[in-house]
Amino acid sequence: MGKVTGFMEFQRLQEASEAPQTRKKHYKEFSLHLSDADAKKQGARCMDCGIPFCNNGCPVNNIIPDWNDLVYNGNYQEALANLHSTNNFPEFTGRICPAPCESACTLGINDDPVGIKSIEHFIIDKGWENGWVKPLPSATKTGKKVAVVGSGPAGMAAAQQLARVGHTVTVFEKNDRVGGLLRYGIPDFKMEKSHIDRRVEQMQAEGVIFRTGVMVGKDIPAHIMNVAKETISPEQMDKEFDAVIIAGGAEVPRDLPVPGRELDGVHFAMEFLPLQNQLNAGDKLKTQIMATAKHVVVIGGGDTGSDCVGTSNRHGAATVTQFELLPQPPETENKPLVWPYWPTKMRTSSSHEEGCERDWAVATKRLEGKNGKVEKLIAARLEWKDGKMSEVPNSEFEMKADLVLLAMGFVAPVASILDAFGIDKDARGNAKASTEGEASYQTSKAKVFAAGDMRRGQSLVVWAIREGRQCARAVDEFLMGESVLPR
Repeated sequence: MGKVTGFMEFQRLQEASEAPQTRKKHYKEFSLHLSDADAKKQGARCMDCGIPFCNNGCPVNNIIPDWNDLVYNGNYQEALANLHSTNNFPEFTGRICPAPCESACTLGINDDPVGIKSIEHFIIDKGWENGWVKPLPSATKTGKKVAVVGSGPAGMAAAQQLARVGHTVTVFEKNDRVGGLLRYGIPDFKMEKSHIDRRVEQMQAEGVIFRTGVMVGKDIPAHIMNVAKETISPEQMDKEFDAVIIAGGAEVPRDLPVPGRELDGVHFAMEFLPLQNQLNAGDKLKTQIMATAKHVVVIGGGDTGSDCVGTSNRHGAATVTQFELLPQPPETENKPLVWPYWPTKMRTSSSHEEGCERDWAVATKRLEGKNGKVEKLIAARLEWKDGKMSEVPNSEFEMKADLVLLAMGFVAPVASILDAFGIDKDARGNAKASTEGEASYQTSKAKVFAAGDMRRGQSLVVWAIREGRQCARAVDEFLMGESVLPR
């Protein structure tokens, strides 16, 4: 414990960021990591409480009190090694993770929790700035070949872990660049893609082979096949590889079955967001969905909806409104009731700070327009009682809407991939695979494993990294009979 009284002496400090009205003019990251002096103070706030609930609150089980102490004492390189022992990509989580660890912080019971996420951000950026993040290739090769389908955080984590114990790993990605939903789902202003690129360079130096523009399976939907240049069949993979990990994202969006859904100007969030990422990467687009000078309505109050808000503001939207089906949450949580679990409370993202009208307990009834183009949205107020919703009588209202973005979450992975392998699915359409027992992460198909969104459904980046790491251990045990990889 760096400073016994640190939690009483120092206040939680937010990372410095560019003002909302200026950052709306570009797509670069706008938050800065802590200075050395500020990181020291934030590390000192850790109570070393004896039972670190933060470790369990973190899906990858980061050893948080240890690296808080190391940062306080200026042992940055050791802090980085500690952080990397549980998390392959802390630059991803240090930027876009919602930090469930902080909700579990013991100090958070009656005070502001330790700024764990900001310290993580500081450590990894310090590591890159000083050249401490280096490839760790295996000294020996096992002769075993593993295919990883999907290059998002789950696939990348699994590939890196397996390469480091000597397996030859090939990652297949249907898009033209590596990163999955990190690349074409997360806006650049939340995480610039250079962070992915330098990890890819590191992994290539460790022996990982990346094949982009390759779709795995057959009977592939046209909108997916359009992005891939070639296909590879499960039968071919079975012949070429000793094990296969399916680690794609949950890419089937939840739709809005209301009259007028077919109107032009009504789009899924993932039809809207990736285009701006492609443009930022230097691609030339034939068409782009733009929010410029439009009245934008975002349906869905989660992170994807927030990303739509931030991107619309950068396009120069006339107005941006975000609807949520659930009632407005309280400003602060009831800590004695919910700690150390993730609380339901009012959360305002950086995109909301840039300009957005938010409304809760609203149901969209229909969309209307002229000449096939959406012009307005008709909605109604909802009343929630005992967990059930009902429409408030005579509460219908209409709103001008030139662009409607559906950001209501994702229901399942693309079924064609799982069907091509003949994998059993659970009730939600995900790959059926348990995380317990000797056959952890194994699907119903011999030598085929599943991890991340493909197995658990839509989730956080930090959960994807956890599952990728654990799946890598399961594959290593399957191939070698034992494994030195962490659980």
